[in-house]
Amino acid sequence: MGLVLLATGCIHTVSGTTTPAMSIGHDSYSGRYERTPDQVYQAAVTVINNNGVLLTEYIPHDNTNSVRSLYGKVNQKNVWISVQQVDPKITQVTVQSRSPAGFRDQDLVHQLEKEIALQLQSMR
Repeated sequence: MGLVLLATGCIHTVSGTTTPAMSIGHDSYSGRYERTPDQVYQAAVTVINNNGVLLTEYIPHDNTNSVRSLYGKVNQKNVWISVQQVDPKITQVTVQSRSPAGFRDQDLVHQLEKEIALQLQSMR
């Protein structure tokens, strides 16, 4: 009879919170755009609402007002998105996803980041 060992832990999300994790490794993806933080944030909100449900919007307490985050569910996965102004012309969006069991979902992360880029393009 074999012994199965599962290692669990917590990871920090891009929004500044923590969540249980079963798999280690890179679980987020970022993109930078020549748009205002408000435009990128609105695109992120639209993408989450189009694909799932937006649960929380907030400004992490340890950052300035130039960082905004949101948390939602897409395909029963937890999704965190952070929007941060890099310089006066560039805004970065970072998308992170984990299943309820704590496993990462890189395909969903890439899909949502691409959809944010497409949403920004349609806003021109």
